[in-house]
Amino acid sequence: MTLNRRELLGYSAAALGATALGLPQIAKAAGELTIAYNVNLPSWDPTTGPSAVNPTIQGLYQSVFDQFIPQKPDLSFAPGLLTEWGWNDDRTKIMMTVRDGVTWHDGSPFTAEDVVWSLERAGKVETGNPIQFVWSKIGNFKIDGNKITGDVIAFEPTLFKWMSFLTGYIMPKAYYEKVGAEDFEKAPIGTGPYMVDKFERNAFLRLKANPNYWGGKPAFENVTIKFVTDAASRVAEIESGSSQVTLEIPYEEYDRLIAKDGLAGSCKNVSDIGMIFFNDIDAMLDKNVRQAAVMAVDKKLLVDRLLRGYGQPIDTLETPEYAAYDASIKVEHNPEKAKELLAASGYSPEKPVKFTIQTTKGFKPKDYEMIQAIVGMWRKVGIEATIEVYEIAKHYELRAADKLAPAAFYNWGNAIGDPTTSTGFATYGPSPHSVWDSQDLIDMINPLWGEADEAKRIAGWKAVDKYIAEQAYVLPLIQYAQPIVHAKGVNVVQNVSGALLPALMTPA
Repeated sequence: MTLNRRELLGYSAAALGATALGLPQIAKAAGELTIAYNVNLPSWDPTTGPSAVNPTIQGLYQSVFDQFIPQKPDLSFAPGLLTEWGWNDDRTKIMMTVRDGVTWHDGSPFTAEDVVWSLERAGKVETGNPIQFVWSKIGNFKIDGNKITGDVIAFEPTLFKWMSFLTGYIMPKAYYEKVGAEDFEKAPIGTGPYMVDKFERNAFLRLKANPNYWGGKPAFENVTIKFVTDAASRVAEIESGSSQVTLEIPYEEYDRLIAKDGLAGSCKNVSDIGMIFFNDIDAMLDKNVRQAAVMAVDKKLLVDRLLRGYGQPIDTLETPEYAAYDASIKVEHNPEKAKELLAASGYSPEKPVKFTIQTTKGFKPKDYEMIQAIVGMWRKVGIEATIEVYEIAKHYELRAADKLAPAAFYNWGNAIGDPTTSTGFATYGPSPHSVWDSQDLIDMINPLWGEADEAKRIAGWKAVDKYIAEQAYVLPLIQYAQPIVHAKGVNVVQNVSGALLPALMTPA
């Protein structure tokens, strides 16, 4: 039997467990913290619906709920509510050991039954878990004290990685069955470092430290997270002192703010990437148009000029931290070649090909401005793109229905760094997260989902990335650097996943 057991290195159990949020208004007391957050929280169930696969709100969920297997800020895995996990030798069964002595926020004991119920619920189609196709690959669980075994119905090489990723949360069986889905939204409980004190949709979330948290009580007693979706307003929040921490602001504002007395910050590359989905409709069915659209974009110029040198250009949907990153895959910036390709399809700057590109505005630093710049680059070679602005929630709705425009900007998060959760989900036609449906790519990806030989699996995904780059099925843009600004009175640990975790914050 092979079990993965990793020790916590460099971070206390309290820091690992505390995955929380912010505090009320101005810090009125040492135990209070306020965070100006960049997105709203649509739902309190972290395992169902479109919001469950939104990487930007996972830090909120992780403050209240625990995942099966937590990740440290460097994305390495660590013991959590599961202290041991693994397959048997022939990978026909899984084994898990459950942590003893943990309680839910209502004081009831956390047990192995909660783990099994959460896994079974996630695997049922009727539950509405967006990752049901992963969770349904295990079943027939048996409990013996704090030990769980289960059958592998279909081998999923990334199963335990998913236990640290989207929808990989343990829910309270008895409480949820007692109150039901509707009342759970009104009064959610978890085992996490913070308890929900008050929640006003589209306004704020107030959290209170969990005194009985298995990882140790977090440093800040009260955390208020304001939902401030406008970037300029987040700048005002931190500059005025109304909030002590904020994130995802324009890079020029980041540089300006950290030079001010009383403020500090960090801006490091995270696992998020900026990309443009191509939908296999209209003009995007023409390979010349797709290749021209990719070749016309000067990604280095975008990083250097628009993003002030923060982040780095990418040519696949993998960053250097991902398991299938291949630095040899390059896509040239060649506007003249782009013109030739378009001319072969009958287009020119005087007679451009036309389509719509959708984008968020203020969701990520310079997202809208970046698309404006790209549209300008396209115009020079013979592409006339009309910009349509949407909220991130609308993107999820359109993507799930396969109704995105021919081109659509998106921020893709992949905290576990596996190619299935970047290239796989973003480009595999049957995936609810993809809008590119060509059979050639489906056939190429199909054998990789259940490939048990890890070296062969990763090599296969690298080949897929190379093929996608050649066919221009997607336009990878940049790996993001995430700007965080905070008062000097607060220590902030930046997480490579991009999740802002108040439980890792301490008074300076």
